[in-house]
Amino acid sequence: MFPYPSGKIHMGHVRNYAIGDVIARYKRMRGFKVLHPMGWDAFGLPAENAAIKQGVPPAKWTYENIDYMKKQLNRMGFSYDWDREATTCSPEYYKWNQWFFLKMFENELAYKKSAFVNWCASCMTVLANEQVIDGKCWRCDTEVIQKELDQWFFRITHYAKDLLDGCDTLTGWPENVVAMQRNWIGKSEGVEIDFAVDNTNDKIRIFTTRPDTLWGTTFICLAPRHPLSEKLIVNNHRLDSVKARYGDVESKEGLFTGKYAINPMNKEKIPIYIASFVLMEYGTGAIMSVPAHNQRDFDFAREHDLPVKTVIVPEEQSAVSSRQSGKIQDSRFKIQSREIQNQESAFGGEGILVNSGQFSGLRSDIARTEISRFIEESGIGRRVVNYKIRDWGISRQRYWGTPIPIIYCKNCDIVPVNEKDLPVLLPEDVKFTGKGGSPLLDSQDFINARCPKCGGEAKRETDTMDTFVDSSWYFIRFCSRKDENALNKGNISYLMPVDQYVGGVEHAVLHLLYSRFFTRVLRDIGITDLGEPFLNLLTQGMVCKETLKCPEHSWLFPEEVKDNRCEHCGREVIKGRVEKMSKSRRNVIDPDHLIVKYGADTSRLFSLFAAPPEKDLEWSDKGVEGAYRFLHRLWGIVYKNRDKLQVTSYKLKNKEFSEQNSSPVTRHSSRLLRKTHQTIKRVTTDIEKEYHFNTAIAALMELVNEISAFQPEDDKGLGVLKNAIETTLLLLSPFSPHISEELWEAIGNYPSISENKWPEWDEEIAREVEVELVIQINGKVRSKFMIPQGLEEENIKEKALNAPKIRSSIEGKTIKKVLVVKGRLVNIVTSNE
Repeated sequence: MFPYPSGKIHMGHVRNYAIGDVIARYKRMRGFKVLHPMGWDAFGLPAENAAIKQGVPPAKWTYENIDYMKKQLNRMGFSYDWDREATTCSPEYYKWNQWFFLKMFENELAYKKSAFVNWCASCMTVLANEQVIDGKCWRCDTEVIQKELDQWFFRITHYAKDLLDGCDTLTGWPENVVAMQRNWIGKSEGVEIDFAVDNTNDKIRIFTTRPDTLWGTTFICLAPRHPLSEKLIVNNHRLDSVKARYGDVESKEGLFTGKYAINPMNKEKIPIYIASFVLMEYGTGAIMSVPAHNQRDFDFAREHDLPVKTVIVPEEQSAVSSRQSGKIQDSRFKIQSREIQNQESAFGGEGILVNSGQFSGLRSDIARTEISRFIEESGIGRRVVNYKIRDWGISRQRYWGTPIPIIYCKNCDIVPVNEKDLPVLLPEDVKFTGKGGSPLLDSQDFINARCPKCGGEAKRETDTMDTFVDSSWYFIRFCSRKDENALNKGNISYLMPVDQYVGGVEHAVLHLLYSRFFTRVLRDIGITDLGEPFLNLLTQGMVCKETLKCPEHSWLFPEEVKDNRCEHCGREVIKGRVEKMSKSRRNVIDPDHLIVKYGADTSRLFSLFAAPPEKDLEWSDKGVEGAYRFLHRLWGIVYKNRDKLQVTSYKLKNKEFSEQNSSPVTRHSSRLLRKTHQTIKRVTTDIEKEYHFNTAIAALMELVNEISAFQPEDDKGLGVLKNAIETTLLLLSPFSPHISEELWEAIGNYPSISENKWPEWDEEIAREVEVELVIQINGKVRSKFMIPQGLEEENIKEKALNAPKIRSSIEGKTIKKVLVVKGRLVNIVTSNE
């Protein structure tokens, strides 16, 4: 996932991009054609904030940040194809955002309507539902309010079923991410049924997933923006107060209309309320309220002194045995019903229907089917499927975003810009004050335009697009070089879908859902044949570090602490919990400082070794030092043997190693050779299997330990050593490419290590012929030595009991048991005598 150019990369970037770079380098060495691109998610509010605070134009601020961050990424050794670099704030890029908008407008997938929207007063802009986290702005954490505005929307709901069905094909995605997508789309199966408004010709259509509770409906609630709300209410001033709380699901505010509806199931008259918690965008904008079986309805009923009618009671175990055809005849339900009238909360579970006419006595799951059938057969309603997902509001009251290519004409109304006039460019004659909404409102040169239809005077749309539009198709832009058509079908067909996508789980709904939507739109307008953009998804964990706080100076950067004291005042520092690195808590590590002190290879290696990619990584200075020492040790081993390795012409061939061979390598050399092939197998398997880089690196460290202890006895031994070192460098090169390249050349090899093939292991050589036997006495290790693999258990016991150290330790003691575990561990249990 490409970064926002905020100024500097952070350790989260290092980890994310190191993971991707290892995969790219590994796949290249395995013979794949690899596209490993990079770009910049460059539109966004921080650039406008910088313009307000520092007086720097957003474009200048953004491009300077890109230049610096690009240098940082190159210093880290990430093997990107910069020929395909995409920058979303460039006119060459956002021209296509506008083209997509026009195509969606043509196909009725882009439309404008007045709607209550999520409004961030701090950012002075609209937020999509997905950008509201726990009632707050996802960017600045300001409380979000509801505001009615004319907005542009993308009709993502048109693809709700397709998006949901597509979740079944996402077998290469983490299950929790797929579950989050399913939940956000939110399929609901239920019925629509009409409640007539008493003494009028009006009807209120409701949607419910619980037709088994229809007899328990004691009032109806309409959304404040429901078409009947203003018609039924006399006092519009009171209606405005309810509208002000629109969308507040916790609110119990409601307004009685003075009108009643008729419940079609039992013909009872029930009051009609207007409630702020009812959303016009979901279902029909009206709900039947069943306080006995829905907690929100229950709370509202208590607030407004409305009746609570129980129609489902819990099913007793004793009653189950008397069930026939799903129906229970038992007078006890009437008693239970009376008892639950005094309930203190709603009962929302499954049970048995009571007070429900001919359906009383049915289990609620069976009743839902039977009642739905009855509703359809009676002609009072129908079965329907609804989805929780709402259309994507893309209008933003900002400058630094893609201008929406729409013109407003007094004669022609809403008119799309002609394709030949794209891109609609952002003006540069704007002032950033931080007040009064978008700076585009003050740019007369931008606003004033000519109508594409009649040529008359017209005005441009001043809203810009949500920046998630930019990131919803950038992976398709990467399929073509910067000097090629962005939508080259041949390139897209060849390179899409993305085989491996790496990014944070925080994008599980926002970016990933929008990208899946955009890919489907492009499919339907003939740009691609794909429905899903990403075959495999790896969501890496966060980089975490303990916080440091001074009682006087608050949060401190790590470099501001010396000997556990604040360098500003000398007071003792309070160490807080380990949490995600963030600038606000100052528990961050600057990758630049890390590169200067340890080098890029150490930074990469630690971020990959400290934890599996999908887990959170806890920062450890000792861990960084350990990664540095490992690379330093490898450097020393290579240069210690450099002269010998450069002059040896002996090339080891796998077939020379065989127990049946008349001239095998020595037993001493065979151990290192075997370890080399075992390491190739383990590293390859760990990379292939869910990218377990941490265990792959651990295997390399074990091999380096073996190399360090090895002393060649002859030319063949020197060949084994060179083979082991070369293999180590090849296996290490995706993780730490710079030192691997340097050492590869140091021992006389060329061409570049990155142009060499990934090593292969020989299963026969890798097979263990000796294993280490660990011998314990009463659970304490007393001896270790090598034995042939596959010995019978009795032979293993014999060798253990006859080992010199063991014989002296058990002399004069009574042996109670000798336990052999998996042929590698012997525990001798003796008496205490």
